[in-house]
Amino acid sequence: MNFEDYLHQQDYSKGTIETYMRVQEKFCNWCDSNNYKSETIDYKSCLEYIKKLQQSKKGKSLSKSTVKHIVGGLKIYFNYLVDENYRSTSPVQSINVRGVKRSLNYNLLELAELEDLFYSYQTQNIHFPNCPSVAIRNKVITGFMVYQGMNATALKSLKMEHINMDKGLVYIPSTRKTNSRELELKSWQIVPLLRYLERDREILQEKIHCFSEALFPIKGDRFYITHTLFKELRKFNHKVRNVKQIRASVISNWLQHHNIREVQYMAGHRYISSTERYLQDDLESLHEMIESFHPIS
Repeated sequence: MNFEDYLHQQDYSKGTIETYMRVQEKFCNWCDSNNYKSETIDYKSCLEYIKKLQQSKKGKSLSKSTVKHIVGGLKIYFNYLVDENYRSTSPVQSINVRGVKRSLNYNLLELAELEDLFYSYQTQNIHFPNCPSVAIRNKVITGFMVYQGMNATALKSLKMEHINMDKGLVYIPSTRKTNSRELELKSWQIVPLLRYLERDREILQEKIHCFSEALFPIKGDRFYITHTLFKELRKFNHKVRNVKQIRASVISNWLQHHNIREVQYMAGHRYISSTERYLQDDLESLHEMIESFHPIS
């Protein structure tokens, strides 16, 4: 199995696969020019490559964040070599780029602002060329983002069998980064969801000639639906940015009403540290607010 096939098997997106392939190609070219081989290169020599990445070129140097992403790609490449028995260990597994602060500050939305996105989304009096079935689908998706904190990966993974209308529950399958969970649907989500299941999903399947079991049928790998959806959501609130912002806002609001273990399950976080980052981010935001209104001289 080659590296590209390995990435497909690991269920990486098309864009991520292209990025990791570029990282691998550049690294292998450097190895060739310096008489190294990926199968035998050691930790010290890998550090030599990373040091080269950090050096300035024509007065410009790569940011620490960019170097960190490259190192992340190399870790995946060496995991492949280990899994395919080309190597026994990864020489870059313990390498970390320091000084990169991971921020969760997405200009978070309040609960009322989140709910307004759902209630403001129009599904009636839709005129050509807009499609009423698209509007219903988009309202359902908005509800899943606002009330169940789903991101594009979760939305794409949903199938018809994951909706339990009798119990008012939605099952969200596990992904490469998240655990599975089963969350309650809000009562006001039921009506548009029921209409979508009984009528509009089939209309959209016919429209795009896609008859998969996916709850939201699409053509291709990318869940493009959210791209056009957010253009509409920004009309209701100019602060709205993207799916990550909505999910971060939902998780932060959950933490105000549930204990951290409950939120870990609801968010599908595999590690409690992932949930704790949202608590830390709220604390940092509070400190910034205090300092802005009460500067210490």
